[in-house]
Amino acid sequence: MPKLDARTEVQDCGVHTCEPQLLAVRTSKVGLPVLSKGHYPGVTIPNDILPGLNSIGFWDCAGPQNWGLDLHRHGNVEIHFVETGNLVFITDERRFNLHPGDLMITRPWQSYKLGDPHIGAGRVHWLIVDVGVRRPNDRWHWPDWVTLTPIDLAELTQKLRHNKMPVCRSNAEIVRIFQQTAKCVVDWKARHSISRMMANLNQLFVSLLDLSVTQRLTASSARDSRRRVVELFLKSLENSKANCQEIGTLQQMAKHCGMGITSFAKYTREVVNVGPMAFLKQCRLNHAAQELRGRPDISITDVSFSNGFNSSQYFADCFRKRFKMSPSQFLSKRR
Repeated sequence: MPKLDARTEVQDCGVHTCEPQLLAVRTSKVGLPVLSKGHYPGVTIPNDILPGLNSIGFWDCAGPQNWGLDLHRHGNVEIHFVETGNLVFITDERRFNLHPGDLMITRPWQSYKLGDPHIGAGRVHWLIVDVGVRRPNDRWHWPDWVTLTPIDLAELTQKLRHNKMPVCRSNAEIVRIFQQTAKCVVDWKARHSISRMMANLNQLFVSLLDLSVTQRLTASSARDSRRRVVELFLKSLENSKANCQEIGTLQQMAKHCGMGITSFAKYTREVVNVGPMAFLKQCRLNHAAQELRGRPDISITDVSFSNGFNSSQYFADCFRKRFKMSPSQFLSKRR
């Protein structure tokens, strides 16, 4: 994972510090591979490499975070894509609940906020492109590496400039492009990675021409319904220790939602960005920590077995990985 420098970026809406995200990276709460220029956080790349591409990368959160992005504006075209998880997006006094497959496009003069107030588990991609615009009536100047024909580029500019709906559904091609671009970010020093990234970004802009960026969200109702079933089931595991005790296997979880293992695992990763069994273990550890907080005199062994762990040593190992301290240290702090 790239090493990030603690920097502060100055926004038109005020000063926005990236320290909460950088702290999350340092404590292994989030993966944040980013390539950047100027004041943007990330691995700095030379200005002559894809000039105008100020930031590109993704965050990968395995669990809920304690940070979000406050209201700010970069003065560039920004495109975000939600691959997994859910995300609250607020702009122009409108609130959007984003789901996997949603695409968010903001214009240079728009301010926005991500998280309410914090973001949750999920994998979110973005790119920030400077088109030399600060006000709606300014002329757009795309970087030279954008190779669309003049007619297509004028059409793309027109669509983005006058877009009133900042959120729309992506398609399979756009999903693939962001996944391929993420590989280029991670391996940007590999041979031909910059050329691959340039090709992917141009393909993304072409795909946006084919996509109605002014459309309202129109996901398949059947697919949304199945994902909603999984979302509610996972929420029940988060909220109830008893539900975690009743469910012990992947087969039981899938059966409870009325679907096969493969489909259930796919929707689980979309919703919480981890696999079903990993999420179940997270919930059990969270319930165990809650017990230790509320009952400082309780036996750690009793807590481990009551939360579905067959070995107190295994429980201690898992607890240490999740909370960066042993159960006994956690208990001592509470006392």
